[in-house]
Amino acid sequence: MKKLKKSILGMLLTLSMACSLTGCSASAERMMFGTGGTAGTYYAYGGVLAQYMKNYAGVRVTAVSTGGSKVNIQSIQDGDFQLGFSQSDVLTYAWEGTRAFEKDGETHDFRVLGALYAETVQLITMDEDINSVEDLRGKSVSIGEAGSGVYFNAIDVLDGAGIGLQDIKPQYQSFEDSKEALKDGKVDAAFIVAGAPTTAITELATTNGVKLIDINGDLQKKILEECPYYKPLTIKAGTYPKQDKDIETITVEATILVSAKADKETVYKLTAALFDNKKEIAKENAKGEELELENASGIKTVPYHEGAAKYYKEHGITVNTEE
Repeated sequence: MKKLKKSILGMLLTLSMACSLTGCSASAERMMFGTGGTAGTYYAYGGVLAQYMKNYAGVRVTAVSTGGSKVNIQSIQDGDFQLGFSQSDVLTYAWEGTRAFEKDGETHDFRVLGALYAETVQLITMDEDINSVEDLRGKSVSIGEAGSGVYFNAIDVLDGAGIGLQDIKPQYQSFEDSKEALKDGKVDAAFIVAGAPTTAITELATTNGVKLIDINGDLQKKILEECPYYKPLTIKAGTYPKQDKDIETITVEATILVSAKADKETVYKLTAALFDNKKEIAKENAKGEELELENASGIKTVPYHEGAAKYYKEHGITVNTEE
């Protein structure tokens, strides 16, 4: 029995020494990171970010494909995920218990780690008669899958123009389905919300030709006044093939959320792992070029995690951490 105890003690001491040398104790913590569909930016970018978090924060972060913003927030609430992507408007709905979260009620189980890049509201058409949002009346318009972030973005734009769903022929389609429907002439216009350039739009512009519609002037002003999670954005000429002029529109932010229960120092290290290595991340995914502290700290509707706030404070930026 004494020999057995000595043997076990020796094994534990050896393992402890090995961990101290290799850092395995630091990487023992594991976090699940909800992204999006496998064809989207969330999934591809999330995989890159997870690797940097693992390498530089010592946390085993696993990026997994999901149904996107709402699913990620609910999974953090349920304790299945500790990190997740979300559009800045959807996380606002969750915090306030509105729109997509009206039936489920509000949840405050998450905090903001940082906003990463612009998810642009893009209204596209191949119809020569559509030159403004007002021209959508009576047309067949893809407004995103029911209850999705795209759906509510489309509703905001249409409401701003005084257009109800009864004034159009709404189609509830994904990005890919919207692209194919436009190509086949089954819809007249479509809302697509993603970082520009968006692959689906680039493909259409290259093969069939596509027109982007401005969301500007009084319409844009009204939307920005009523919905604080939007920002104005210009899609520069040349972003897409045959796009010869700037397009004015609005954007929400692709944001990383973290569980409110996550350890402060761990979240600090995760935040540092991203923003201290933004040049390297940009080489692996173009969205890394938008990793800027001023943008990352710009979410106003939901508080930040204390760990992320610590990192921003070290760089001269104060963010809200109070409910």
